[in-house]
Amino acid sequence: MNGNNIRVGSLFGIPFYLNPSWFFVLGLVTLTYGGQLAGFEQLTGLLPWVLGLVTAILIFASVLAHELGHSFAAIAQGIEVKSITLFLFGGVASLGKESKTPWESLVVAIAGPGVSLLLFALFSLISTQMLLPAPVQAIVFLLATINLVLAVFNMIPGLPLDGGNVLKSIVWQITGDANRGILVASQAGQFFGWLAIAVGILATLGISPVGSIWTALIGWFILRNASASAASAKIQGRLNKFTAADAVLPNSPIVPEDLTLREFANNYVIGQTSWMRFLVTNLQGDLVGAIDVNDLKKIPTSDWNSVQVRDILSPVGDMETVQADQSLLDVAKILEQKQLKEVLVQNNGKLLGLIEKTAIISLLQKTKA
Repeated sequence: MNGNNIRVGSLFGIPFYLNPSWFFVLGLVTLTYGGQLAGFEQLTGLLPWVLGLVTAILIFASVLAHELGHSFAAIAQGIEVKSITLFLFGGVASLGKESKTPWESLVVAIAGPGVSLLLFALFSLISTQMLLPAPVQAIVFLLATINLVLAVFNMIPGLPLDGGNVLKSIVWQITGDANRGILVASQAGQFFGWLAIAVGILATLGISPVGSIWTALIGWFILRNASASAASAKIQGRLNKFTAADAVLPNSPIVPEDLTLREFANNYVIGQTSWMRFLVTNLQGDLVGAIDVNDLKKIPTSDWNSVQVRDILSPVGDMETVQADQSLLDVAKILEQKQLKEVLVQNNGKLLGLIEKTAIISLLQKTKA
């Protein structure tokens, strides 16, 4: 499971999920198109509904192929594809990170519509060049149409659609700022979302000859995702104005190695913060190890005045390190992508302190306009 999504296996090593809403659309398409196929005289009994189900599955297979197009383009760039999920309004490929350049981002964006156009060409060729039974001909023609609509619709220039990612790449190329590209494409997505909602409502009220309640629902989906993307872009824009040094915890658990255990206990443990593990530095400020508060129990209190912190050091282990002048946005991405609680911050090779997610949130709250 992935949230409410149901894992049904893997495709080319990519985890594949179905959202519960997918089953609703599968049933709806089966009933709707099965009813249309029942109009063919040669189809009797349950056969129209069986073919309706097959058609619905093929439609979603086309959506899946579209998402695989994005996925393969991302994999070619060394980007991990975390999952592909099919849901009410189509599908989404979850990528591990952003492309490195605007051009690479553009390639990933257009790969999905490119696959849909290829399928449109394939089904159109089959439909026009092969002699098929009328019901099969109708199904193939429908698949060609669906893939064309899928390609064209997704090229609307607003996030979360592929056209929005194309727009993002173009703005990124022009401005040199990927986050600016996301913000512009998100705002465009919000516009198209509101437009679709308005058209859908007017159509439902009988005022507009174009659209339906589904148009409004799709608009709501676009608006919701575009708004979330815009909010995220604004936060990332703020993070980009800070460096790692700005978010270092002022009370980072760092102690010098030449402290006696008595000094360490009195000054850093008893009545102090809730840190249970401290990083230890030498006189030059280099990280040399770590000390756990529980390590004090291993030394008799009568020896605390003579034993120093350096005498009971333990290895630090693997900890992610960032530089003091590194963008705080980069730091936030490292914490998120690697699922870390904290990172070390160094300045010219010297340990400066720690950054936690809560420290980043606190900094944003303090500097909120």
